[in-house]
Amino acid sequence: MESVIRLENVYKTYKLGKVDVRVLKGINLEINKGDFTAIKGPSGSGKSTLLNMLGCLDTPTEGKIFWEGKDVSTFSEDRLAEIRGRNIGFIFQRFNLLHNLTALENVTLPMVFQGISEGERVRRAEEMLGSVGLEKRMTHRPNEMSGGEQQRIAIARALANNPEVILADEPTGNLDSSTGKVIMEILIKLHKEQGRTVIVITHDPRIAEYTEDIVGIEDGEIVKNHLEEKALWGK
Repeated sequence: MESVIRLENVYKTYKLGKVDVRVLKGINLEINKGDFTAIKGPSGSGKSTLLNMLGCLDTPTEGKIFWEGKDVSTFSEDRLAEIRGRNIGFIFQRFNLLHNLTALENVTLPMVFQGISEGERVRRAEEMLGSVGLEKRMTHRPNEMSGGEQQRIAIARALANNPEVILADEPTGNLDSSTGKVIMEILIKLHKEQGRTVIVITHDPRIAEYTEDIVGIEDGEIVKNHLEEKALWGK
Protein backbone atom coordinates (compact mmCIF):
# COMPACT_ATOMS: atom_id res chain seq x y z
CA MET A 1 0.00 0.00 0.00
CA GLU A 2 1.08 3.56 -0.72
CA SER A 3 1.85 5.52 2.45
CA VAL A 4 0.24 8.95 2.80
CA ILE A 5 1.37 9.84 6.34
CA ARG A 6 4.09 8.19 8.39
CA LEU A 7 5.24 9.08 11.89
CA GLU A 8 8.63 7.79 12.99
CA ASN A 9 9.48 7.82 16.71
CA VAL A 10 7.55 11.06 17.29
CA TYR A 11 7.76 12.78 20.65
CA LYS A 12 6.03 16.00 21.64
CA THR A 13 6.94 17.92 24.78
CA TYR A 14 5.31 21.13 26.00
CA LYS A 15 6.75 23.53 28.54
CA LEU A 16 4.40 24.51 31.37
CA GLY A 17 6.38 27.09 33.28
CA LYS A 18 9.54 25.30 34.37
CA VAL A 19 8.05 21.85 33.84
CA ASP A 20 8.41 19.78 30.66
CA VAL A 21 5.28 17.74 29.90
CA ARG A 22 5.82 14.91 27.41
CA VAL A 23 2.52 14.27 25.64
CA LEU A 24 3.60 11.92 22.85
CA LYS A 25 6.16 9.23 23.59
CA GLY A 26 7.76 7.63 20.56
CA ILE A 27 4.76 7.29 18.24
CA ASN A 28 5.21 5.11 15.17
CA LEU A 29 2.20 5.15 12.86
CA GLU A 30 1.55 4.75 9.16
CA ILE A 31 -1.62 5.76 7.30
CA ASN A 32 -1.92 4.36 3.79
CA LYS A 33 -3.84 5.75 0.85
CA GLY A 34 -7.49 4.74 1.13
CA ASP A 35 -7.38 3.78 4.82
CA PHE A 36 -10.37 4.44 7.09
CA THR A 37 -8.78 4.66 10.54
CA ALA A 38 -10.01 5.55 14.01
CA ILE A 39 -7.57 6.88 16.59
CA LYS A 40 -9.27 6.12 19.90
CA GLY A 41 -8.30 7.14 23.40
CA PRO A 42 -9.63 8.70 26.60
CA SER A 43 -9.32 12.36 27.51
CA GLY A 44 -5.69 13.24 28.17
CA SER A 45 -4.34 10.31 26.16
CA GLY A 46 -2.57 12.51 23.61
CA LYS A 47 -4.95 11.94 20.71
CA SER A 48 -5.51 15.67 20.09
CA THR A 49 -1.76 16.25 19.95
CA LEU A 50 -1.45 13.29 17.59
CA LEU A 51 -4.14 14.88 15.41
CA ASN A 52 -2.02 18.04 15.28
CA MET A 53 0.92 15.98 14.04
CA LEU A 54 -1.11 14.14 11.41
CA GLY A 55 -2.71 17.36 10.21
CA CYS A 56 0.52 19.38 10.01
CA LEU A 57 -0.86 21.76 12.63
CA ASP A 58 2.24 21.30 14.78
CA THR A 59 5.74 19.83 14.54
CA PRO A 60 7.34 17.17 16.76
CA THR A 61 9.90 17.86 19.46
CA GLU A 62 11.71 14.72 18.30
CA GLY A 63 11.15 12.29 15.45
CA LYS A 64 10.00 12.69 11.87
CA ILE A 65 6.71 13.06 10.01
CA PHE A 66 6.50 12.11 6.34
CA TRP A 67 3.80 13.28 3.97
CA GLU A 68 3.85 11.25 0.75
CA GLY A 69 7.48 10.43 1.40
CA LYS A 70 8.58 14.00 2.19
CA ASP A 71 9.91 14.76 5.67
CA VAL A 72 7.78 17.71 6.80
CA SER A 73 9.06 17.74 10.40
CA THR A 74 11.17 20.83 9.84
CA PHE A 75 8.98 22.61 7.28
CA SER A 76 8.17 26.27 7.84
CA GLU A 77 4.65 27.26 8.84
CA ASP A 78 4.04 28.56 5.30
CA ARG A 79 4.93 25.21 3.77
CA LEU A 80 2.83 23.34 6.33
CA ALA A 81 -0.10 25.65 5.60
CA GLU A 82 0.24 24.82 1.91
CA ILE A 83 0.04 21.08 2.68
CA ARG A 84 -3.00 21.63 4.90
CA GLY A 85 -4.78 23.74 2.32
CA ARG A 86 -4.26 21.38 -0.59
CA ASN A 87 -4.17 17.93 0.96
CA ILE A 88 -6.23 17.84 4.18
CA GLY A 89 -9.91 18.44 4.85
CA PHE A 90 -10.59 19.14 8.54
CA ILE A 91 -13.88 18.37 10.30
CA PHE A 92 -14.13 19.66 13.86
CA GLN A 93 -16.36 18.73 16.79
CA ARG A 94 -17.58 22.32 17.18
CA PHE A 95 -18.07 22.76 13.41
CA ASN A 96 -15.98 26.01 13.29
CA LEU A 97 -18.40 27.66 10.86
CA LEU A 98 -18.71 31.43 10.37
CA HIS A 99 -22.22 32.27 11.52
CA ASN A 100 -22.48 35.50 9.52
CA LEU A 101 -22.02 33.52 6.28
CA THR A 102 -24.46 31.23 4.50
CA ALA A 103 -23.78 27.53 4.07
CA LEU A 104 -22.66 28.21 0.51
CA GLU A 105 -20.31 31.00 1.59
CA ASN A 106 -18.79 28.84 4.35
CA VAL A 107 -17.95 26.13 1.82
CA THR A 108 -16.52 28.51 -0.78
CA LEU A 109 -14.23 30.25 1.73
CA PRO A 110 -11.33 27.71 1.77
CA MET A 111 -11.17 27.87 -2.02
CA VAL A 112 -10.47 31.61 -1.94
CA PHE A 113 -7.05 30.90 -0.42
CA GLN A 114 -6.25 28.44 -3.22
CA GLY A 115 -6.84 31.05 -5.93
CA ILE A 116 -9.88 29.34 -7.42
CA SER A 117 -12.16 31.54 -9.52
CA GLU A 118 -15.48 32.69 -8.08
CA GLY A 119 -17.55 30.74 -10.58
CA GLU A 120 -15.67 27.53 -9.90
CA ARG A 121 -15.91 28.10 -6.14
CA VAL A 122 -19.69 28.38 -6.31
CA ARG A 123 -19.98 25.36 -8.63
CA ARG A 124 -17.91 23.18 -6.32
CA ALA A 125 -19.68 24.39 -3.19
CA GLU A 126 -23.09 23.64 -4.66
CA GLU A 127 -21.89 20.18 -5.66
CA MET A 128 -20.42 19.44 -2.22
CA LEU A 129 -23.50 20.67 -0.35
CA GLY A 130 -25.68 18.59 -2.63
CA SER A 131 -23.55 15.53 -1.90
CA VAL A 132 -24.37 15.84 1.83
CA GLY A 133 -28.07 16.50 1.27
CA LEU A 134 -28.13 20.27 1.79
CA GLU A 135 -29.05 21.42 -1.70
CA LYS A 136 -32.13 23.19 -0.30
CA ARG A 137 -30.29 24.86 2.59
CA MET A 138 -27.45 26.61 0.79
CA THR A 139 -28.65 30.15 1.56
CA HIS A 140 -29.30 29.46 5.25
CA ARG A 141 -26.86 30.54 7.94
CA PRO A 142 -25.54 28.02 10.51
CA ASN A 143 -27.64 29.44 13.38
CA GLU A 144 -30.73 28.65 11.31
CA MET A 145 -29.78 24.98 11.07
CA SER A 146 -29.56 21.93 13.32
CA GLY A 147 -26.30 20.54 14.69
CA GLY A 148 -26.38 17.70 12.19
CA GLU A 149 -26.88 20.11 9.30
CA GLN A 150 -24.02 22.28 10.54
CA GLN A 151 -21.73 19.25 10.65
CA ARG A 152 -22.75 18.41 7.08
CA ILE A 153 -21.76 21.94 6.06
CA ALA A 154 -18.41 21.29 7.75
CA ILE A 155 -18.00 18.07 5.75
CA ALA A 156 -18.82 19.87 2.51
CA ARG A 157 -16.28 22.57 3.42
CA ALA A 158 -13.67 19.89 4.15
CA LEU A 159 -14.17 18.52 0.62
CA ALA A 160 -14.00 21.91 -1.10
CA ASN A 161 -10.36 21.66 -2.22
CA ASN A 162 -10.63 17.95 -3.10
CA PRO A 163 -8.23 16.86 -0.34
CA GLU A 164 -6.55 13.49 -0.26
CA VAL A 165 -7.13 13.05 3.48
CA ILE A 166 -10.18 13.82 5.64
CA LEU A 167 -9.21 14.38 9.28
CA ALA A 168 -12.24 14.37 11.59
CA ASP A 169 -11.82 15.40 15.23
CA GLU A 170 -14.68 13.98 17.33
CA PRO A 171 -17.08 14.65 14.41
CA THR A 172 -20.13 13.36 16.32
CA GLY A 173 -19.19 14.70 19.75
CA ASN A 174 -21.87 17.43 19.80
CA LEU A 175 -24.59 15.34 18.16
CA ASP A 176 -27.18 12.84 19.35
CA SER A 177 -26.61 9.19 18.48
CA SER A 178 -28.97 9.04 15.48
CA THR A 179 -27.51 12.20 13.91
CA GLY A 180 -24.00 10.92 14.66
CA LYS A 181 -24.82 7.76 12.74
CA VAL A 182 -25.83 9.85 9.72
CA ILE A 183 -22.52 11.72 9.85
CA MET A 184 -20.52 8.49 10.07
CA GLU A 185 -22.46 7.04 7.13
CA ILE A 186 -21.48 10.10 5.06
CA LEU A 187 -17.82 9.49 5.95
CA ILE A 188 -18.18 5.81 5.03
CA LYS A 189 -19.63 6.83 1.67
CA LEU A 190 -16.74 9.23 1.02
CA HIS A 191 -14.31 6.43 1.78
CA LYS A 192 -16.00 3.63 -0.13
CA GLU A 193 -17.28 5.50 -3.18
CA GLN A 194 -14.55 8.13 -3.59
CA GLY A 195 -11.58 6.31 -2.10
CA ARG A 196 -10.86 9.07 0.40
CA THR A 197 -8.40 8.45 3.21
CA VAL A 198 -10.37 9.14 6.40
CA ILE A 199 -8.94 9.48 9.93
CA VAL A 200 -11.39 9.86 12.82
CA ILE A 201 -10.21 10.98 16.26
CA THR A 202 -12.60 9.77 18.95
CA HIS A 203 -13.03 8.61 22.52
CA ASP A 204 -16.23 6.74 21.63
CA PRO A 205 -15.85 3.01 20.84
CA ARG A 206 -19.21 3.05 19.03
CA ILE A 207 -17.84 5.56 16.52
CA ALA A 208 -14.56 3.68 16.16
CA GLU A 209 -16.52 0.58 15.16
CA TYR A 210 -17.56 2.24 11.91
CA THR A 211 -13.95 2.31 10.72
CA GLU A 212 -11.76 -0.42 9.27
CA ASP A 213 -8.72 0.04 11.50
CA ILE A 214 -8.52 1.11 15.15
CA VAL A 215 -5.40 2.66 16.66
CA GLY A 216 -5.51 2.95 20.45
CA ILE A 217 -3.57 5.62 22.31
CA GLU A 218 -3.06 5.92 26.07
CA ASP A 219 -0.62 8.11 27.99
CA GLY A 220 0.97 9.26 24.73
CA GLU A 221 1.73 5.77 23.43
CA ILE A 222 0.14 3.49 20.84
CA VAL A 223 -1.46 0.55 22.65
CA LYS A 224 -3.38 -1.12 19.84
CA ASN A 225 -3.14 -1.05 16.06
CA HIS A 226 -4.97 -3.78 14.23
CA LEU A 227 -7.46 -4.40 11.45
CA GLU A 228 -10.95 -5.33 12.61
CA GLU A 229 -13.88 -6.02 10.30
CA LYS A 230 -16.95 -4.73 12.11
CA ALA A 231 -20.57 -5.81 11.82
CA LEU A 232 -21.56 -2.20 11.15
CA TRP A 233 -19.10 -1.80 8.28
CA GLY A 234 -20.86 -1.31 5.00
CA LYS A 235 -24.34 -0.92 6.48
